[in-house]
Amino acid sequence: MIALLKKELNTFFSHASGTIIILSFLLANSAFLWIISSDFNIINSGFAQMDGLFSLSPFLFIIFIPALTMRLFSDEYKEGTIERLKTLPISDSKLVLSKYFSGLIVTLMAIAPTLVYYYSVYQLSDNIGNVDSAGIIGSYIGLILLSSLFVSIGVFASSTTKNQITSFLIAIIICSFFYFGFDLIANEISNGKIELAINYIGIDYHYNSLSKGVIDSRDIIYFLSLNALFILLTIHSIRNK
Repeated sequence: MIALLKKELNTFFSHASGTIIILSFLLANSAFLWIISSDFNIINSGFAQMDGLFSLSPFLFIIFIPALTMRLFSDEYKEGTIERLKTLPISDSKLVLSKYFSGLIVTLMAIAPTLVYYYSVYQLSDNIGNVDSAGIIGSYIGLILLSSLFVSIGVFASSTTKNQITSFLIAIIICSFFYFGFDLIANEISNGKIELAINYIGIDYHYNSLSKGVIDSRDIIYFLSLNALFILLTIHSIRNK
């Protein structure tokens, strides 16, 4: 499994597309947070906070992560190498996990440079260090869990087709539905209890809860459970292929 993980990471960075996607994510974040006058702009907000980053990143991840994961299995199908992989002395679950963790590691590498924003906000506050560090830590945990779920969705989408563009679109649709869809459905329901129950199924409810700096085990279990679900669906998908 470790050998396959290393192979996937090498493949990501042996092509310019992997680096370009990461740089595009960081440049888009920097532009909206520091340059473009928008609701996400940290300086325009007048507060030493990073809410803009954690509000903007999910929208970027809906595009960025499917772009990273779309080739993971699609290329194997297209080039006919999936048969060779399945003859290796490694289980289907380890094969899927090697793809999943490679995508997650690259995503974390894209998130890591945003810690510079925290240092900048820390230094720019009226009293240096007067920032809500607990809230920011909780938001980063939420962002990492969110990105891990999007990676698992992207890996599943890639396992369903040999066409990268189709995989990309499937992942975007599923990620968008889990992030926006349940909220839109809940808003159309007048029954408060049902509305709350539907909201609870969506990603946004749990992501916003973690962004408040309160680490609730229910939110963590939610993300881990959906991760496990899509990994299991991926294993089932490649077995059927």
